[in-house]
Amino acid sequence: MAQASNGQSSSNNLVVPRANAALEQLKYEVAQELGITLSPDGYQGNKTSYENGSIGGYITKRLVTLAEQQLAGQFQ
Repeated sequence: MAQASNGQSSSNNLVVPRANAALEQLKYEVAQELGITLSPDGYQGNKTSYENGSIGGYITKRLVTLAEQQLAGQFQ
């Protein structure tokens, strides 16, 4: 299992590792939109499952929307 930057194990393996910074930025943008404050040191263990799940859900929703827009542009 891969090691996260905070020393904990993580099963999240990016297909495009260069996307890491953009995904981190997206996480903070989504959290801000939802009114959730994220810890700058990366530790989110003090957040509820609902808060963490909401952030992940909105990120997924936004990424799917971006992919759909990209695909729609290819087939016009």
